[in-house]
Order: sequence, then structure tokens, then C-alpha cells
Amino acid sequence: MIDKSSSISRFLLVSAAFVIVVSGLKMAGPLLVPFLLAVFIAMIVSPLLSWLKNRHVPSGLAILLVVMLILLVGLLLAALIGSSMENFRQDIPVYSAKLSAMSTAVQQWLSLRGIEIDAQQWQSSFDPGAVMKLVGSTLASFGNVMTNAVMILLTVVFILAENIGFGEKLRLARGTATSQEWLHKFSDNVHSYLGIKAAISLATGLLIFIWLSILGVDYAVLWGLLAFMLNFVPTVGSFIAAIPAVLLALVQLGVVSAGLTLAGFVVVNLVMGNMIEPRWMGKGLNLSPLVVFVSLVLWGWVLGPVGMLLSIPLTIMIKIALENQADTRWIGIMLGGAIDNNSASQEQS
Repeated sequence: MIDKSSSISRFLLVSAAFVIVVSGLKMAGPLLVPFLLAVFIAMIVSPLLSWLKNRHVPSGLAILLVVMLILLVGLLLAALIGSSMENFRQDIPVYSAKLSAMSTAVQQWLSLRGIEIDAQQWQSSFDPGAVMKLVGSTLASFGNVMTNAVMILLTVVFILAENIGFGEKLRLARGTATSQEWLHKFSDNVHSYLGIKAAISLATGLLIFIWLSILGVDYAVLWGLLAFMLNFVPTVGSFIAAIPAVLLALVQLGVVSAGLTLAGFVVVNLVMGNMIEPRWMGKGLNLSPLVVFVSLVLWGWVLGPVGMLLSIPLTIMIKIALENQADTRWIGIMLGGAIDNNSASQEQS
């Protein structure tokens, strides 16, 4: 009886602590979002910094080269996307009106064939124009975050500078190899995941941009960027990225082009997600679809649209950290996706 009461008390204590931490994160969202973006960027470029260090490039010069690369990419993105984003936001009312008119035509077509649906209920239930407005507000929120670009860049510089000597400080603080081994394993796994995922996401975004440019879909660079960002979200990210591009192709070019747009998204994501990514990354870092959905909802509620972008990398980092500790390894396994019986039997043997 005492053990049962103790277990219940421990569960309630952990639940209360979780609620308090999540509430604090939500309140600190405006401060956390730029910092988490800086951590995300720093982890992506850390392998490049390590590569330069292994080539005997001085630490200061290596950090300077990496920061210059980040600045170059940022300026290029700003030049390519800034004007397109503003023009798209101005055109959103036009696209929304056309989509609403097409939705009304579908409702009337169904009514003529005996499927009676109230017009007001149809508009409230099927409003494709709302998708365009949501995409516009989401892109605007990303633009607002990037107004803190100087602070984000400075944070990246300090994180990279700290990363160079952190292992030595940990060795002096702990004096044992166990902590260093755990840190190195965790760091290698995270850097490997983010590096491979970023490369695959970049290839996905470029392929989508090229395909939409061939079809003549407006703002192809925006949909390529959206495909790049949402490719970090497994299972559902690719489908979410396809919706606004398909709707815009439908309004602008017609049903055939919309079908070709959808086919392009399907082919690219099937090749990247089911053939290339498992071969490079393996299946050990997959998340359960339920965990993906809960992570999107939780981090999106806490940190907004940027939280949805960072939700899966953050959850993957938590999963890797849990799996690298014997006491919490079972939690990391529970967060993962389906386990291959062959690989599981080989691991047990």
C-alpha cells in the first residue's frame, strides 16, 4: 500500500513539474524562439566547424568562416524570398476569393445532383481560402522572428565558441571518461541527424522549386522554402507543404497542373523519405506518428509556428539523450516508431 501511494505521489509530482515547465516555456516564448533557432543553426553548422578544425584551421578563423557562410546564405535567402513573401501576402485576398468561388461552384454542382448542403455550412466547413491566409500569417511570423537576425547570429557565434572548449571543461569538471563518452555519443548522434536531415531537406526544397518553376506555379521559391522547412517534420510535414502549392496551381493553372504539382510532391517525398533518407540515416531515429503529432501540437502551442518547425528536432534530441542513458533508454524506445523484428533480434543476440 505504501509503495502504491508513493508511486501515485511521484506521478503527480512529475506531472505538476511538467505543467509548470511547459507553462514557463510558453511565457518565455519570445525569448526562447530566437535562442532555439540559434541552437538549431549552430548544430547544423557544427560538423563544418569540426571539419575545419580537423584541417588545422585556427579556432577563430574557423568560426569566422562558418559565420560568413551563414551570413551569405541568410542574405541570399532574404534577397530571393523577401519580395516574393510580400507580393504573396498582397495577392492572398485574390487567391482566397478565387478559391471561395470554386468551392461555391462545387457546392452548387453537388446540389444539382441531389446532394443538398447548406451554403453557409459548406463555406464554414470547406474554406480553402483560409489555407492561404494561414500560410501568409505563418510566413509573416517567420519573418518577424528573423528581425532578430543580429541577436541570433551573435548567439550562434557564442555557441560555436563555447562548443570548441566544452569537452575539455567537462573533462576537468568531472574527471571521468563516462560523462565525456556520453556527451560525445549524444553530440555525434545529434549532429549526424541534423546534418543528414538538413541535406535531405535542402535537396527536397530544391527539387520542389525546380518542378514548380517548370510548371509555372507562382512563388515557387516560397513553396520550395516551405518544403525545406516542413521536411524536418516526418509523416505529415510533406503533405502540409503540398497543400498551398496545389491550391495555388489549381487557381492559377487549372486542374491538370494542380494534379502535376501534387504528383511532383508525392514523387519527391517518396524518393527522399522512403529511399534516400533511411539509407543515410537508418531507422533508429524515427519517431512514432503519435509522438510526431503530439510534438507538433505541444511545441506549436508553446512556441508558435517556429515551435512546429523545431518540434521534431527538439523531440529527436530528447529521444537521443534518453536512449544514451541506461535508466531512461526505455522511454527513448517508446518514443520511436515501429521496430524491425530482425534488427531487434540481432540487437538482443
